[in-house]
Amino acid sequence: MNQKPTRPTGSLLERAADAYDFGEILRGTPQPAPAAPAPAPVLQPTVVAPPSPEPVARAAAPVIAPSPLPETGLVRVDRAMLRDSGLIVPGAPPNGLSEEFRLIKRQLLLNALGGKSGDAVARGRRILVCSAHPNEGKTFSSVNLALSMASETDIEVLLVDADVAKPEILSTLGLAGGPGLMDALADPSLNPEEFIIRTDIPNLSVLPTGRQTNNDTELLASDHTARVIDALAARHPRRVILFDSAPALAASPASVLALHVGQVLLVVRADETSDSDIRDTLDMLDVGPLVQLMLNGVTYHAANRKFGSYYGFGD
Repeated sequence: MNQKPTRPTGSLLERAADAYDFGEILRGTPQPAPAAPAPAPVLQPTVVAPPSPEPVARAAAPVIAPSPLPETGLVRVDRAMLRDSGLIVPGAPPNGLSEEFRLIKRQLLLNALGGKSGDAVARGRRILVCSAHPNEGKTFSSVNLALSMASETDIEVLLVDADVAKPEILSTLGLAGGPGLMDALADPSLNPEEFIIRTDIPNLSVLPTGRQTNNDTELLASDHTARVIDALAARHPRRVILFDSAPALAASPASVLALHVGQVLLVVRADETSDSDIRDTLDMLDVGPLVQLMLNGVTYHAANRKFGSYYGFGD
């Protein structure tokens, strides 16, 4: 600040004001106009993935698959009906029943497809399931065997309802009826592949019985039947065909169907099927296929086996 010459007279404050120009100080030194603020930088938004939700423990939901979309062409199997009937439920935890059928199917599949132990049985992919008499569990066994086999990753299971007099496969699975095997056998112009019901259980399809007829044995014994079954087997190189037939000692179709298969699974009811019934049935089915027995309805395990308990879901 420059000092100005003071006037000779006046008060001390007046002369000091003249010397140091207090008025300028009080007026304030002019300041340059503030610069316009720089525009804020434009930042690109950062995409941040939302955090993964923490796993929440939930109660196990019932194993019931949703109904398939119409465009899939698949037909839904009633899982609740399977559970209520004491059958294997696809996707459910292992239990004693599912473990027992795992053992049964393994030998049948080795015979059907071959393995390290030996070659495949001739026509082994065609398996007849029957019993000596009604109510010995042959349909129960057929359905469970089909459900168990369908869980394999590299085979296709075709379950054929060949019990023309009393078909039960569709009702057991909760499926609607329609044309099937007997229609294709009666009319050579029909393609049985068109009657196959493809279910929403992976690898599992069903061929209904179809029309009711009184000459089912004669149709099954025809040369056309051999061609139809050959075509069904040739459709897929790893297709396993399970025939649920009528009881062997109650109706004749079982002995005729045995001519077209490579394996027979004879269901024997514990404490009910007599030794003579077993021998008579074996005599009727002794037409070439490999026959194996399956004991059903056992309540006592001599080896104290408790299948399924290892997984924590034992009976």
